[in-house]
Amino acid sequence: MLKVMIVDNDLSRVKTLKQSLIKNGFDVIAHVEDDVHLQQKCCELEPDVVIIDTESPSRDVLDNVCMITKNNTRPVVMFSQDGEKEVVKAATKAGVSAYVVGTIPSERLTPVIEAAIARFEETKHLRDELQQANLKLDERKVVERAKGILMRQRDLGEDEAYKMLRTMAMKRNMKLADLSNQLIDAAKMLTI
Repeated sequence: MLKVMIVDNDLSRVKTLKQSLIKNGFDVIAHVEDDVHLQQKCCELEPDVVIIDTESPSRDVLDNVCMITKNNTRPVVMFSQDGEKEVVKAATKAGVSAYVVGTIPSERLTPVIEAAIARFEETKHLRDELQQANLKLDERKVVERAKGILMRQRDLGEDEAYKMLRTMAMKRNMKLADLSNQLIDAAKMLTI
């Protein structure tokens, strides 16, 4: 059963939404108003999904969504009466997984939440892949710099410098990038 935290200032909307969620098999663990620090509440309550119901998302709400999706990642579904293109774009950019204009019938609630979770997971997967690619690129740059240092200082060719780095890393049981960083740091100290 998915744990849901509702964010809304309108108690009548909360009551209706909460009943629909419970009817559809969700566990509503909290209702908070949008002026609270949402990231802190997410850390405390650890909901699986955050549902924000608002007339129109304020800048503060969107900033809170940014913090939730950046530091305490979880799907965020937003129900709003504001279908203006720029508002939808800002909410999506902030990290909202699903933006629904108007109220939603109870029978469509589960598919909307499931779609938001699927979109969130796909986005998270892409972010993880991008982070790994950037890490590998950074490591490659460091190794290239260290290779360049060895080539200049020892008058070696590129292949020879790489083999020397790799051999040194294996002997010391280190990652090639870590050894390369140490070599770069040592070269910096010698040029000071």
